[in-house]
Amino acid sequence: MITSSIFLAPGAWQIILIVVVVLLLFGGKKIPELMRGLGSGIKEFKDASKAEDKPSATDNKE
Repeated sequence: MITSSIFLAPGAWQIILIVVVVLLLFGGKKIPELMRGLGSGIKEFKDASKAEDKPSATDNKE
């Protein structure tokens, strides 16, 4: 069982390989745009999940 967990954890050379492949696929100019979009998507998700936790004024209206 110990050997199966070794294969799941990425090492340094796997991370470098992934970065090189992403650079080749998207190019250096496109990556900042992709990261901005990913960041704004995560921010919207967090805001929506926080809004769901808080009871709003319309929920208490009867």
